[in-house]
Parts: sequence; structure tokens; C-alpha cells
Amino acid sequence: MIARRKCIVTALLAVVACTTWAQQALTLDSCRALAMANNKELLISREKMEAARHQRKAAFANYLPAIDATGAYIRTQKEISLLSDEQKEALGSIGTQLSGAVQNSVQGLIAQNPGLLQNQQFMQIVQSFSAIDIATPLNQVGNSLVDALRTDTRNLFAGAVTLTQPLYMGGKIRAYNKITKYAEELARQQHSTGMQDVILSTDQAYWQVVSLVHKKRLAEGYLELLRKLESDVDKMIAEGVATKADGLSVKVKVNEAEMTLTKVEDGLSLSRMLLCQLCGLDLTQPITLADETEEDLGEPGIAAKQIDMEAVYAVRPEVRSLELASKMYDQKVNVTRSEYLPSLALMGSYMATSPSVLNSFEKKFKGMWNVGVMLSVPLWHWGEGIHKVKAAKAEARIARYQLADAKEKIELQVNQSAFKVNEAAKKLVMAEKNLEKADENLRYATLGFEEGVIPASNVLEAHTAWLSAQSEKIDAQIDVKLTDLYLKKATGRLNLEE
Repeated sequence: MIARRKCIVTALLAVVACTTWAQQALTLDSCRALAMANNKELLISREKMEAARHQRKAAFANYLPAIDATGAYIRTQKEISLLSDEQKEALGSIGTQLSGAVQNSVQGLIAQNPGLLQNQQFMQIVQSFSAIDIATPLNQVGNSLVDALRTDTRNLFAGAVTLTQPLYMGGKIRAYNKITKYAEELARQQHSTGMQDVILSTDQAYWQVVSLVHKKRLAEGYLELLRKLESDVDKMIAEGVATKADGLSVKVKVNEAEMTLTKVEDGLSLSRMLLCQLCGLDLTQPITLADETEEDLGEPGIAAKQIDMEAVYAVRPEVRSLELASKMYDQKVNVTRSEYLPSLALMGSYMATSPSVLNSFEKKFKGMWNVGVMLSVPLWHWGEGIHKVKAAKAEARIARYQLADAKEKIELQVNQSAFKVNEAAKKLVMAEKNLEKADENLRYATLGFEEGVIPASNVLEAHTAWLSAQSEKIDAQIDVKLTDLYLKKATGRLNLEE
């Protein structure tokens, strides 16, 4: 929820910045918002968060019963027959065979007893029986019985609806749910790490541009001073109080200053392009930063001497990611172990076929339901399960070692960053003092040169020292900004609200 809120804030800031960057100077926060809104890696990490969320929900579904429907159609070359061809022929002619057998029996009886031919009653019965057609209806009954026993299995249709409810899976479902929960949190932590990396890159590019803008202004001022000095030396040469060597020395310094200004302008153009690329802006569009016009960049607070490392570990996304990875490997041990434990599931289904055999063979869909319990018990796998569990435990120990190693490196990084913050603050104080001395030295050198008591070479040295002091002050101010940024990154406090 917090990550989603941050994404909304970032998007809103990016929209505002995109609509106003051409009308007014870009602030550091607006550059951050633009960079995070346009960074492809952050867009990918957001999609990974979304995928992890759905995977967690999918894992929870394993607790619930699964219902599946299955349908099939089979066309076979031959039909399954319950009767042989001889049996079919016998049943189809059962009336004819019975009628012939009766006639043969009567003829045999007459042959054995010729006197029966004189018995009128017997002969009337024989004539009456001969007049009755019993062969046709009996043959029809036989044929109907043959037809009733046809299976007609050349076209077989089958369908089933099955319900499966896991009862005990060796702890696999519970472990998978924990793994997907940790994976979702891990995706959020990786997104947070990506946001901090983008902020760090954007701030570095932002202060690089600000630094070069101030150095460009310094180079322009230095060039203006040298050109004024060149003009004064030319006048003094014309009056005979300065030599041509003095004039040539000044002209060389002017050329050097022009080259320096050109390099600074080129570097500034490239730095602006880099910042535009990070912010998703057109590289050829001119942009203005809010801190470009600041004469004094200001100083952030000095780092505290004592930093609570446990608090740092609690907010550093890298540490949290490794902790989650360690927990995931612990659950992987449970998943591996569950493959070699008994599993129990409740099953129920309804199955229907056509032809059906519930009421002889009928070309109708008829079915029945069934319910049961399925138990699977691994018995012997030649130690495979033991070795796999031990391998999973080894991977879990590796994850814990990586976490411990990361904490040690983070502690060193935090201490180094705090030291550099204090060192940068001291350098800034020294740079300001050196600048005061350079200003005073330049003032005295300029007055002495105008009075004719100091040669041009001393004035040039004073100018060079002043330029160096000014440049060192700008570098010290930017260094203070960047070291404070690195300390915030090391302590996990670098975010959009900073």
C-alpha cells in the first residue's frame, strides 16, 4: 500500500514537472519525479510487484478444492462385440432351427410308429402345428437380441467432472504460500532499491550540472578580468611602463581562459543531456535548474558521530531483501522435504459416457458419481530425498552467510560515508578561508599593479590563485551535497521525500 502511494505521488509530480519544466526552473524534486516516472527499470520492477501479488493469490488457491471438467471423443476402426459371428447367426435363425427340429421330431416319431398316420386326432394336431408360423417371430426375437447386444463403440463419447480437495500434502502448500508472500515483499524491496538508485543517479547529474554552471560563470568572470588586465597592459606598453613580454604573458592567460571556458561549456552541454535523458526529456531542449542561480549552495547538516546500525539494517532494502531470500530458502527446505512425505487428498467425480453400460448398451449419456480418498506414501528412493533436503539446507545457509556479509559491508559503507561527510564539511570551511585570502591577495596585486610597484606576472599568479580558490569552493560545496546524498543512501534514508 505504501509503495503504491509512492508511485501515485511520483506520477503526479512527474505530470506537474512535465507541464511546467519549459516555463520555470526544474527543482531537484521535479527531476527526481521525472526520472522515476520515465525509468524503464522501475516500470519493470512495478510489473514484477504485480506478478508477485498474483502469484501469492494463486498459491493460496491450492488450499481450496479444485474442480476440473474433462471431455473426450474416440473413433475406433472396429466395434467391440459381445457375441461371436456363429452366435449371432444362431440367434438370428433360432425360429427356423426350432421349426425344423420340431418337424424332424414328428417325422421320426411317425417313422417309429406308422400307426399314427391312421390316428386322425394326431394328424389334426400335426396339421394345425404345421399351419402355425413359429419360425418368423422367433427369428425376429433372435435378431432383436443380437441388436440389443451390439455395443456400437466405434463412436465413444465420455465426460467427467472431478473435485479434488487436498487434505495433507506434507506441508508443501503452506510452504509455497509463505514463499510467494516473501517473494511479493522481495519485489517491493527491489523496487525500493531501484528507486534509490534512480534518485542517486538523478541527484548526481543534477549537482553536476549546477557545478558546471557555477564554473562556467566563474570562467566567464575570470576571462573578463584577464581581458581587462590585457587592456591595461596594452595601455601601459604604449606608455612605456610595461614590456611586450608582460603583454604576451597576459595574452597567453587569456587564451587559456578561453579554452577553459569552451571545455566547461561543452561539459555543461553533455551534463544537461545526461540529466534530460534520465528525466525522459528531449535532449536538445534547454533546461534551467533552480539551484543554478543560487550564489551559495548552502550546507546540509553534519552527520551524527554515532549511527544506530540496527536502525540502518531495518530500513536498508538490500538487507530486507536478503532476509526475505533467507526465509524463502528455509521454506524451500520444507518444500523439498514434503516431496518425500505422505500426501492425502479427497476426490469426488461424476462421469458419463455414450454408449453407456448402466442399462445394457445404450446410445445415451448416462453416468454416476463416485467419492474416495487417495493416499500416496513414498517408500524407497535410494536416499534421494535425504540428499535433496541437505542440498536445500546448504542453500539456506548460503543465504544467511550472504546476509551477514552484506551487513558487515553496509556497516563499513555507512562509516565511510559519515567520515566523508565530515571531511567534506571541513574542506568547505578551508576552501572558504582560502578564497578570502585569494580575494585579498588579488585586491592587493591589482592595486600594486595599477600603482606600478608589482609586475604583471605577480598579478597573473594572483588571478590564477583566485580562480583555483573559487573552483575549489564550488567543488567543496558540491562535494558536501553529494557526500550527504551518499550517506542518506548508505543509511537507507534516500527517498522521494528527502
